[in-house]
Amino acid sequence: METLLLGIDDAGRGPVIGPMILAGCLIDGEIEKEFKSLGVRDSKQLTSRRREFLAEEIRKKARAFDVVIAFPEKIDKSKDKGVKLNELEAIMAAKIINKLNKGKGKIKVVLDCPSTSIKKWDDFLKMHIKNLSNLEIFCEHKADKNHISVAAASILAKSEREKQMDKLKKKYGKEIGSGYTSDPKTREFVTKNAKKHKGLFRKSWSTWKKANSDSHQKKLF
Repeated sequence: METLLLGIDDAGRGPVIGPMILAGCLIDGEIEKEFKSLGVRDSKQLTSRRREFLAEEIRKKARAFDVVIAFPEKIDKSKDKGVKLNELEAIMAAKIINKLNKGKGKIKVVLDCPSTSIKKWDDFLKMHIKNLSNLEIFCEHKADKNHISVAAASILAKSEREKQMDKLKKKYGKEIGSGYTSDPKTREFVTKNAKKHKGLFRKSWSTWKKANSDSHQKKLF
C-alpha cells in the first residue's frame, strides 16, 4: 500500500504584528516528483512572485492541504493560560493532522520542529493527535530544506501570512511594515500606536510591552 507524505510548517512565529500560520500539505510520491521538478523548496529561498505561482500549483495538485491561523489575541490568550508558543504550534499541527488523516493507509508526517528539544515537542504533539495507528511522525530541524512536502507546506503558510498582512496593510496602512521587530518601519509603527488597534499586536511580545510602557510614561509627564 502506498505511503502518503504530509509535510507541516509555519510562517510568522516571531512577528509582533499579524498572525502565526501553520500549513499542512498531503502528497504522494508522484506529486513529490512533480513538485521537485517545479522548483518547490523552502519559501524563504523564493521570490514573492515565484512563491505565489508555486502556492497555486500546490493547492491544485496536492492530495489535500490545510491552513490554521492563530491571530494575536489567540497567541496572547494562550500564553496567559500557560501555553507557550511552541506548544500552541504543536496543538495547531495536531489539528491539521487530525483533519487530513482519514485513517486509510499509511502517512509519513514530517514537521519542521520549532523547539530545541525535538523529543519533548514530539511527545507533546502526539498527546493531541487522535489517531496515531497509521502514522509515522518525524519532527526535524530544517525539514523545509530536506523534504518537498514540508517545503510545499512552508510555501502555503508564507502565502497565507502575506495575504493576511495585505489585509492589515489595507486597514492600517503600509506603515505597519513586515510585522517583524527587525523591521524599522514596524518598530516605529508599534512605538506610535501601541495603545491603539485592538487585535493587531501580540501584546505578550516584549516589543509591544516596552512601547506600551513608554507611551504610558509619556502621558504621565
